Amino acid sequence: MTESKTQATFAERPVDRQYIAGHWRDGSAGGRAPDVNPFDDELVAEFALATVEDLDEAYRAAADAQKEWAGTSPAERAAVMRRAAQILEDRRDEIVDWLVKESGSTVIKANIEVSLAVGITEEAASFPTRVHGTIHPSNTPNREMRVYRNPVGVVGVISPWNFPLHLSQRSVAPALALGNAVVIKPASDTPVTGGTIIARIFEEAGLPAGVLSVVVGAGSEIGDAFVTHPVPRLISFTGSTPVGKQVGANAVQGDHIKKVALELGGNAPLVVLDDADLDAAVEQAVTGGYLHSGQICMSVQRVIVEEKVYDDFLGRYEEAVKSVPFGDPRDPEVLVGPVVNDQQLETLQKKIASARADGARAVVSGEIEGRVVPPHLWVDVTPEMEIAREEIFGPMTVVMKARDEAHALDLANNHEFGLSSSVFTQDLDRGLKFAGGLEAGMSFINEMTVQDEAHVAFGGARNSGLGRFNGEWAIEEFTTAHTVGITRLV
Repeated sequence: MTESKTQATFAERPVDRQYIAGHWRDGSAGGRAPDVNPFDDELVAEFALATVEDLDEAYRAAADAQKEWAGTSPAERAAVMRRAAQILEDRRDEIVDWLVKESGSTVIKANIEVSLAVGITEEAASFPTRVHGTIHPSNTPNREMRVYRNPVGVVGVISPWNFPLHLSQRSVAPALALGNAVVIKPASDTPVTGGTIIARIFEEAGLPAGVLSVVVGAGSEIGDAFVTHPVPRLISFTGSTPVGKQVGANAVQGDHIKKVALELGGNAPLVVLDDADLDAAVEQAVTGGYLHSGQICMSVQRVIVEEKVYDDFLGRYEEAVKSVPFGDPRDPEVLVGPVVNDQQLETLQKKIASARADGARAVVSGEIEGRVVPPHLWVDVTPEMEIAREEIFGPMTVVMKARDEAHALDLANNHEFGLSSSVFTQDLDRGLKFAGGLEAGMSFINEMTVQDEAHVAFGGARNSGLGRFNGEWAIEEFTTAHTVGITRLV
């Protein structure tokens, strides 16, 4: 087992190179790709991008290193996880700074993200001793059936730009803890916080060379090959539903069919019933809708309010949204910073224009400055409007009026997604019944839709994905069952 290395800052040990087969080096593609701060366009890093040949080297090295890594004791793998979790915590301020300047995270959101990454890494440290096989009786005399739980082998992780550190680590830490090797392809907007910082952390934590690689490359160059390569047995993808569908399709094409874990888009409803605590509902809707500029798959998008309390709720909510601080993400008070890139900005501008053309009315809005989109709040919204039907992924929410509880449930389920949802009521039995009718992978009572605990199942229904992350569900995803029958000859 490699010993943990003396910690140095990321400036002293640069994170702007590929990490392939235990070596820090440039990618083989010509030229260098800029990595810029979305708030002020400051250059924060440059990468010589990876090619399919670099990707092949990473996957081959992972396959070579995986068996020896899987053969290490549970205590050794757990120790690496614990050291990685401690390094994440020790380097919190530095990682927060990187999240702010690379992904446009506000300080509030960046600290939440580091805490989430620490939590899943600490949880993963328990996984090596939580993998259990089973013994079953057989209908055949003198026979015993055993089912072993083994690592899947090599896992390919494709992570997004919105929570790059956590949404990489959510797959990386469990996969490694369970004896798999991993290759990460971080998002092009966040190659450091979604990839190379994680490589540095595990290198310092003592992970053997080759078990983890990071390939930073253009999707047009290595995207399809990342999925179709013969080595990985599981592809873990977090991102948009259209791209997730393509990943799933690629995973079953050709000669090498793979497992997929897909965490995709959302359009989260927050329902306010007529007996709700309106102040609590307002506070949670604001935080859940505007944290990280609404660039969260679980963000509150549609606030659905029973008619009896609609006017009262809307008045309070409108005032709260007007007071949401936005601007420079380095300001500790700011909730809404920049969106991540010009493409995302253009998409939001089109959604604003579409909402207005459809007849929606913005009771809170403002002028876009750079990539900072001020909080928007839309009313007079109907279910067929694009702003109610599609994922927004920006600092905008809509408020919709429901005639009664049954209508509120119909509105909540009237979309193609099914990731997170919530309902507010002071009658918990009523809330449980309502939550049971929500078509979603996760539902919360008297809380916002943005929730994630490392030991509790996380995942969606319908077009929000396949599979579950966290806790025992991650153990299931990142291992495979091997049935062995034993016949005793007598």
